[in-house]
Amino acid sequence: MEALTPEQTPARLCELSADARAAVLLDAAGALAGSSEDDPDRARALGEMTRELMEAVDAAGGEPAEQVEVQVPGGAVYASRNPRWTLAVVARRSALSSLMLWDLRAVLGELDGAPPIRRAVAVEPAQDGPATEEAAAGESPVPELGAELEP
Repeated sequence: MEALTPEQTPARLCELSADARAAVLLDAAGALAGSSEDDPDRARALGEMTRELMEAVDAAGGEPAEQVEVQVPGGAVYASRNPRWTLAVVARRSALSSLMLWDLRAVLGELDGAPPIRRAVAVEPAQDGPATEEAAAGESPVPELGAELEP
């Protein structure tokens, strides 16, 4: 996979998370660097709301927050930032906070050159019948764990 660009980053986040509805990326100056939205007006509006959210969080005092979670009746907004970027996502209300925030950090990491994360794939069930303890022991990655079952 090629290096992730700022323009691709919001779409990458939406690709990884089924709960993501829309995402935007702001640069360190607060300018819109990328959006998952095709409509430029909507992208600019989401970027402006993200900038305002982060400014409000910073105005609350203390150290600047690295992550933000805002729950509203129709969904949630999550944001994560580092010194170079702020990535925010509008998500379904049922989204798990820990997973959304992890996805945000992982995608920001990809943007900064970390290896790409992969989407998990379900394991295919065995073709030759139901799983048994004996079969599982025989497939143990640590051979000595299945040794006592051998005749």
